Formats: sequence, structure tokens, C-alpha cells
Amino acid sequence: MSSEEDFSLVMDVPQPSEDTLEGIQALTANYKKKHEQLIEEQKDLAARRDDRREMAQEFRLRTDKLTQSLEEDKRCHKQKLENEKARMNLLLQEEADLLRAIQEVQRDLEEEEAQNLHLRKQTNVFTAVPERKVFFNGATGKATDTPAFEMEPRIVYPMEGGTALVTFEEEVVARKILEVMKHQVDLGAECSITVEAKPVHLMLPRVVEINSEVCPRRILISNLPKMNTDTLLNKLEIHFSKSKHGGGEVDECEMMRDSWTVVLTFVKNGIAKDLAEKEFHEVRLDEKKKHRVRVTPFLNGNIRNLKTEMTVCPRTVLLTGIPAIMERETLQDLLEIHFQKSSTGGGEIEAFLYNPLGQQASALFTGVSQNGEEEKKEEEEEE
Repeated sequence: MSSEEDFSLVMDVPQPSEDTLEGIQALTANYKKKHEQLIEEQKDLAARRDDRREMAQEFRLRTDKLTQSLEEDKRCHKQKLENEKARMNLLLQEEADLLRAIQEVQRDLEEEEAQNLHLRKQTNVFTAVPERKVFFNGATGKATDTPAFEMEPRIVYPMEGGTALVTFEEEVVARKILEVMKHQVDLGAECSITVEAKPVHLMLPRVVEINSEVCPRRILISNLPKMNTDTLLNKLEIHFSKSKHGGGEVDECEMMRDSWTVVLTFVKNGIAKDLAEKEFHEVRLDEKKKHRVRVTPFLNGNIRNLKTEMTVCPRTVLLTGIPAIMERETLQDLLEIHFQKSSTGGGEIEAFLYNPLGQQASALFTGVSQNGEEEKKEEEEEE
């Protein structure tokens, strides 16, 4: 060892006896020192405890925030999941709707194709209409003139007993008669009757749609010569009933006199089609030579859509409440004379029909336009 090294010797200092004052004071000082150390340790523990409490409080706050954030995330995730499910269901529904729409479009396309095929067949039929000879008679027309399709209506109007129908030449006269309503008709010999004027309502077609179909059992024969009808029908029936001519058993043979064509009806289907496809046939209609006739398909027309509307006849008036007090002709003449007089609001009469009490009759309206502008004639039909 170096001599320069320091040495410290710890030697136990003898403690004074507790029985002595110095010992008690030393012991008290020692306990006081320990007490101060305990207080310092207590303060240090209290400070650490407060730190731990603050830290625990911070942790609790952070835990609460994290819990709230987690719950919010869960809610958001749940909401997003529900939204995605709803979107998925909506997409599935749209897909199902689109599939149904595609199927409907496919069905419509199939129907359209079938309709187009049918129309093509009908077009082929329309191009094979019977031939009719035409000639120019010297009449000319405007370039804007176009042919129009017109129908001649025939409307049967049932009449009650004790009524009459009056058609005036002018609408204004009919309106005046309807405005007065009740009319006192002088029958002579201080005798008169009171009749009531009412408008005449007719049901007229407003829209008519007709479907045409090729009849599988009928043919239309044209290009026929002028000859005895019975002989012509017999010759045609005999010719087209023979199988060597492509025919078959004939059910009916009818002449269309307005066009001088013949409608031939077979018992079986299919014969008419084969004959129409050949079109031209040599038929022996007399003993000298054969005649070249034309066979085309026969079209059946079915009303597909019919819409009607009630129309008031502007020039026709219905008279009611007419008693049977004299002969029919006499009373009709007196009524007609009364409503011809301008002094009673009447005017020129185009048609007059009276049906007495106890009898039944019907008036036939023809030539009535859709807006009721014209009533051409009236006819009586006894039942």
C-alpha cells in the first residue's frame, strides 16, 4: 500500500444510556430525525400518489375518448355496412328489374317479328288483289285531292208509340223548335194537342280498327267473263273441286256482283293457299275454249277496336206525347202542316215519320256523318 493513501476508521461511538438525560435526548433526536424522514417519505408518497392519480385520470379520459371513438367507429361501420347492404339490395333489385325488362323486350321483339312476318304475308296478299280494268274518262282533278275511306252508316232508331220524327231542311229551324219545347198543335174544330220536342241522340262509331286475316278455306276468283251467274258458279265449282286441278271438296260458291268476282269456300284447309300461290288458272267456262282466271287469297276482317260516341242530330227533332185521336194520315198531315209554318217557328220539312200509340216502328237513319251534320233519309220499318 502506498503511504499516501487515506484511511478512515469507523469506530462505533458508544451510545449514551437511555437512563441518562443525554441518552434520552439522543434517542429523542434520533426519533425526531426518523420522524422527519417519515414525513418527507410521506410527502414524497403523497406527491407520487397525486401523480399516479393524475396519470390514472388522464388514462381514464383517454380510455373514455378511445371508447367513444371506438363506439363511433362501430356505429359508422355498422351504418356503412347497412348502407352497403341497402345498395346491394337496390342493385339486386335493379338487376332483377333489368332482367324482367330484357325478357319483356325479348317478348316484344318476338311479337314484333311475328307481326312483321304476318304483315309481310299480308303485303304479299295485298299485292295480289283482283285485277280490275280501268280507263280515263276525261275528268281531271287537283293534285291535292286524295281518296278517302268513307262508311255509310245505317242506324235503326226504335220509335215509341205516340211519337214522330221531323227532319227540317235547316238546322236553325230545329234549334228553334227545341228551344220552345212544348208546342200546341191546332187540329181544327176548336181542338188542339200539346206535343213536346226533344233532341234525337244517335250512337255513331268514332274509331274503327279492323284486323285482316287470310282465310285458309276461301279463295277470290277474278277476271271472269260476263255470263249467266248460275252457269259460271257451276263451272267454277266443278273445276276447283277436282284434285287434278289442285282443288278439293267445295263447301260454298258465292258471286260478288258489285265486283263480278266469286268467293269459293273449300271444306278443308290448305287447298286455298296452294291455288292462290299458282294464281292463274285455265278454266273451261264454255264448250269452245278455256278462260284464264285469277285466284287470290280471301281476307277475313275482324273488328279489333270500336269506339262510339253519342251525337245529336242537328236537323231532326223527336215529338212526343201525341195522342191517337184521329186517323194516322190525317194527324200526320196536320202535324206536318203545323211545323211547316214560320208563324209557329217551323220551316221546310225534309222528312216526317209518325208512329201512333199502340204500334211499333223504327226509323232508319242513313248518311249521318260523325259530327251529325247530315241525315239523308228516314224510313219506317213496321215490326
